[in-house]
Amino acid sequence: MRTHIIWDWNGTLFHDMEAVLGASNAAFATLGIAPLSLQEYREQYEIPIPRFYERLLGRQPSGAEWLLLDDAFHVRYHELSPACGLTEGAQDLLSAWAGAGHSQSLLSMYEHERLLPVVERFGLTGHFVRVDGRSGPSGGQKAAHLIRHLAALGEHVDPARTVLIGDAADDALAALGAGAHAVLYTGGSHTREKLEPVGVPVVDTLAEAVELAGRLAG
Repeated sequence: MRTHIIWDWNGTLFHDMEAVLGASNAAFATLGIAPLSLQEYREQYEIPIPRFYERLLGRQPSGAEWLLLDDAFHVRYHELSPACGLTEGAQDLLSAWAGAGHSQSLLSMYEHERLLPVVERFGLTGHFVRVDGRSGPSGGQKAAHLIRHLAALGEHVDPARTVLIGDAADDALAALGAGAHAVLYTGGSHTREKLEPVGVPVVDTLAEAVELAGRLAG
């Protein structure tokens, strides 16, 4: 059985942090929260996202406030994200991994019906044996989503020979909980200082992540 990579999308394969920041600041403005710089955002960001908003507000947002924040974020993100591209080298890495006889899939907390056309627009769909975006409400964690993804992949993918490559501590915690490996990439939502305490390898490029994936699960 070959090594399998599960790729995260936002902040990992898809270099969308400028759109995420712009959308986040649009959401903050609805409740009078001051805008953040990209560095401040990466230092503060936390999953689940309601806890991130709680940190910035100094209290838990009400149900109505959460809906207001969430709606404002997604409206602005959908305006800004079409200008974003893939992370440097992503296309070649996906092709090379498949060409070496390995499998890979895509697991994202981005809404499934919006994820599929974006992946297709970049010509990536054929690289993945499965693509799963979020089907429920936003704001959750990745662990349960990953368990369903692995179950759908079936017996041809062994969690012990699977590596999840993502940009958030939540990615690694989900992978470890499912008996898989994880490599975290510093180019997305979290700073290196927030990723290293998780205890999995942390890298600055996707090329390093793929190389480590082959070694971890090989």
